[in-house]
Amino acid sequence: MESRHLVMIALGGVIGSGLFVSSGYTIAQAGPLGAVIAYGVGALVTYLVMVCLGELAVAYPVSGGFHVYATRNLGPAWGFVRAWLYWLCWAVALGSEFTAAGILMQRWFPQVAVWIWCLIFAALLYVLNAISSRVFGEAELWLSLIKVIAVVALIIVGATAIIGINPAVDGAVGLGNFVTSDGLFPTGIGGVLITILAGFYAFSGTELIGVTAGEVKDPHTAIPRAVHTAVFRLTVFFIGSIFVIAAIVPYSDASVNESPFVTVFDMVGLPAAADVMNFVIITALHSAGNSGLFSCARMLYSLAEEGQAPAVLARTTSRGIPLVSLTISLGFGLASLLSSVIAPDSLFLALVSISGFAVVTVWISIVASHIAFRIRLRKAGGDAADVAYHAPLYPIVPVAALVLLVASLIGVAFDPAQNAALRFGIPFTVLCLMYYRWKHGAGVFRSQAAPVGRGL
Repeated sequence: MESRHLVMIALGGVIGSGLFVSSGYTIAQAGPLGAVIAYGVGALVTYLVMVCLGELAVAYPVSGGFHVYATRNLGPAWGFVRAWLYWLCWAVALGSEFTAAGILMQRWFPQVAVWIWCLIFAALLYVLNAISSRVFGEAELWLSLIKVIAVVALIIVGATAIIGINPAVDGAVGLGNFVTSDGLFPTGIGGVLITILAGFYAFSGTELIGVTAGEVKDPHTAIPRAVHTAVFRLTVFFIGSIFVIAAIVPYSDASVNESPFVTVFDMVGLPAAADVMNFVIITALHSAGNSGLFSCARMLYSLAEEGQAPAVLARTTSRGIPLVSLTISLGFGLASLLSSVIAPDSLFLALVSISGFAVVTVWISIVASHIAFRIRLRKAGGDAADVAYHAPLYPIVPVAALVLLVASLIGVAFDPAQNAALRFGIPFTVLCLMYYRWKHGAGVFRSQAAPVGRGL
């Protein structure tokens, strides 16, 4: 794959139903200005984490990504936990993506059961991933492109309505919606802080760049370019979309059960807005599922390569596809979908909570691995210039990211809607660490990698 594939994979993993469907709820939770600020902070943290990831991905261009960074710089037990947390995160997400897409398809085919669509979509993504990495990358590029076009269209068409040059809108909409009857922050600072936590989750998926590092041409140049391009575009798309929606859709109407994209396009005169956005959201779900399935398979493959999972998971086809890992990942995704029907308040709740916990903790592990990598580099008498790409402003960048991410986990504990992530995520992490120590001994909590400069 090339840099353009990495960028679109990152966009595909991030831009999904959260932006197309839930952005109205975000505005209702924090207010128009609060939502823009929350996503701005989310974009900043994303940048801080991704430049750390870029340095590690160039130093360790392996398929499967950041759990290898934790294994070699923090200790194999930490890498083991990170990998299983992240695998579970995407495997659970697969079932949700299939279900949501199947429900949306009933708009046009009400007579076809949702479970049939789930199987069709699962088979389609399996084939795309099983052929070759190149086919997966091309498919993800085009699926993501559809979403990007929809977002850009919203920003452009919305901007014309805001400044008063859209013929379908009488006069300029302006920015009056940002001053609500309850002030700039109608839900208070607390509402903004809770939305900032959601903003971190909204940008999750950009780390897929690290997962694909081992299957990229010229990683020394492609990865840094992809990191900066993806973060810049996501920042423009997310903040631009939220700004336009907040300006056009009244704050009091922002939480209604309709995609705010549909509302905006309806208000600015786009015909068949509902059908167009239904298609775009289905595409977004397929794109996210495509990226998720790829990530799951490569994570299991990488675990097997590191000796942390059964060797059979490292078997590949003649095209380099870890087919066993791919099949098991898809199977678990469908099993989690089944659990959402059979045990939604127990097993499925635990799976979803652990996968939500994984998002922030994986980012923490990336930053911590970067700090440990730089410490090892310095002790070995090396310099950041020894790595083809290095994060700027060390140690300010990783320390700032670490503080903000840990603060977000603390904040989750005070949010009743999200604290299940800690109640299930922390025990799961502890159990994984205890199992790995029992299996391999106490040394698994220390870095066992060779000094930098003598073989990464």
